[in-house]
This record gives sequence, structure tokens and C-alpha cells, in this order.
Amino acid sequence: MADAPLKGIRVLEMARVLAGPWAGQLLADLGADVIKVENPDGGDETRQWGPPFLADASGENLGAAYFHGTNRGKRSVTADLRDKDDLAFVRRLAARSDVMIENFKTSGLKKYGLDYESLRKINPKLIYCSITGFGQTGPYAGHAGYDFIIQGMSGFMSVTGEPDGQPMKAGVAFADLFTGLYAVSAIQAALIHVMKTGEGQHIDMALMDSQVAVLANQNMNFLATGKSPQRLGNFHPNISPYEVVPTLDGHLILAVGNDGQFARLCNLLDLEDLPSDPKFATNPDRVANRKALHEHISAKTEFFERDDLLARCEANAVPAGPINAIGEMFDDPQIQARGMRLDLDDGGGGTLPGVASPMKMSQTPPRHDRRAPRLGEHNDEVRKELQRLEQS
Repeated sequence: MADAPLKGIRVLEMARVLAGPWAGQLLADLGADVIKVENPDGGDETRQWGPPFLADASGENLGAAYFHGTNRGKRSVTADLRDKDDLAFVRRLAARSDVMIENFKTSGLKKYGLDYESLRKINPKLIYCSITGFGQTGPYAGHAGYDFIIQGMSGFMSVTGEPDGQPMKAGVAFADLFTGLYAVSAIQAALIHVMKTGEGQHIDMALMDSQVAVLANQNMNFLATGKSPQRLGNFHPNISPYEVVPTLDGHLILAVGNDGQFARLCNLLDLEDLPSDPKFATNPDRVANRKALHEHISAKTEFFERDDLLARCEANAVPAGPINAIGEMFDDPQIQARGMRLDLDDGGGGTLPGVASPMKMSQTPPRHDRRAPRLGEHNDEVRKELQRLEQS
């Protein structure tokens, strides 16, 4: 098996909570040496964001599960930027790194000489990725950015939730997570640019920009009509029936994307007349009459047991699926077959749970050989390595 694709790439992560650490974790999965710089007084806040907390085999508290979900594969060093020796250490690390990820407030690192313009003078090849709520420019550049607020400001919550209920956020911090993913794409493109030209660059990632970008078809629905899309609950703005329906023992999802699938669904529900009804004959017709269609379909599905109806849908090539709790998801044979749950060495004779990278690569698969680090666990190791690099 070949080396991990980013082996030999050193990433200096001066980021905390989620977007920056999510990017760092993904780069670590791909083989980069990610050195996480934390304040010695408690480190990344998410170490305390519990319960639940994880412990090793000896019972030592290893911090909140939240921290472990976004810091796998890294090494941790501590540095107080107000201390001149610690600051000098971080600058030396930056001089020997390929990538730096930071999520301080705009210009927050300038007073320490750790801003891009300062560091490019000692490391012209450095890829410097800044992650903020609103970016380095614009009237909100100096504002703090929180995922929940970004979900609201971006328009995401205006299309999420029931029409007659509150606007709803997503169940996870989507703005943070998408920003981390976009950041990794930008960083890898910048690494290719360095290989071609020897020139580093500044990457300006904003949670607001990322959340706006992933509104996808909802953005285009507005741009095409001039009308802002509204909340539809579990209905789809452009496809029908694409929704949740009731059964005797719960609910399931129907995701019918074309006329053939719709006809097959109607056949198995004894609704053979609907495909020829002008109100439901084509997808635009069904979208225009989605509430009436939902009533027809639900009146039939509510008399089926969920798993029986799912089996009938599968047998008739009608896209449908269950609504799993997270525990049910991890018990799903497909998830188990794909190896999405990890058991990582806790460093004390036991294991810690984790979630695998979704990237399946035939020649350079992601690595999952290191748990999230204890605070400052690699202080001596990294300092000795840095000294050897500087002397070579």
C-alpha cells in the first residue's frame, strides 16, 4: 500500500471548537502531520464540552466526546502566546510548516507577528488558512461568527422546519462542518499551486460564505423567480412525492424522482388512477398539488407496517428508506460493512470509539492510527523534532 497522500505535509493548527479542527482532522486522516497548538490553561474549549466524557482503560478522563469527534490523528502542544519563549516556538513551527489553520478574530494574530503577512516573510511557501464567521473583508468582518447565527443569517433556517412552526437549525453545526470541508479543498489546491510555483497564499474562509454556497437549488429557486423559498417541513421544493409518510409503527421516507417511480409506487399502494390524473401526471403537476398527493399516499401507507412497506418499495424499485436513530444507524449492516465505526487505541490498554473518514481510496486510504491527543501530550516530542529540523 502506498504512503498516505499527504504524508510529509506539516500542518500547524491554531484553531479550536469545530470548523478549523474539522479541517485539521481531515488533513490528518489523509496523512498530514497536524500539530495542534493549544492554550496551556485548558486547551481547546471542546475538551470541556460535556457530558458525555471519554475515559481510557485506567479510568483517566480524556475529555469530552465532542473534542474526540474532531481532533483524531493530531499531536498537541501547548503555548501561551503572551510568553515570548512560547511565541518564538510557534513562529519557529510556522517557519517549518506547509500549512497553518487559524480561526482567531480578524487581525487577532497580527499583534503576535503570526498573521499571514508576517509569516510569509519567514516562510514564502506557507499556505495560511484563516477561518472566521464573515471573512476578512466586508462590513461584518470584525464580527464574531457562531454556527447557529450563521444558519439564521444565511437563509438556511428560512427553508428548514414546518411551515407553521419556528424556523429550525440543523441538528449539527452545518456551517462549521461545511466550512471545514471547503477549507480542505482550498488547502489541497493551494498545495498543488506550491508544487507548481513555490508560492504560498492566504485562504480566506468564512462560515457565512460556505453556508450560503450550500443552499444550492434553493438559491437558484430564488434567483430564477425572485421569490424567497419558504419552509416546507419534509416536503421538497422541486420534487414530489419526496417526503415522510406515516405507517402503522412509525414513519419512512419516500424519494420518488421520476414518473416511472411514481407509477410503480401508485401500483403497490393501489392508487393506479393517480398517474393519469392531470393533477399528478408529471413532476411539475405533483409539486403544484403536493398536499393533495400527500393525503392520497398517506391514507394508504398508514395501514402498512414500516418494514413491510420498505420491502415492497425495494422490490418495486421505488426509492424509500427508514428514519433511524443514531444507535440504529450504527447497527445498520451497511454502516458496519463500510467500517464507519472506529475503535482507537486509548494509549492505556483499551480502546476509544470514533467515526471513520468516509473517503474510501484504493491506493492511499485515510489513516486512523491515532486518537485525539491529551493536552500538551507531544510538547517534548515536537520541540525535539523542531530542533533537529533547524539543525539539519
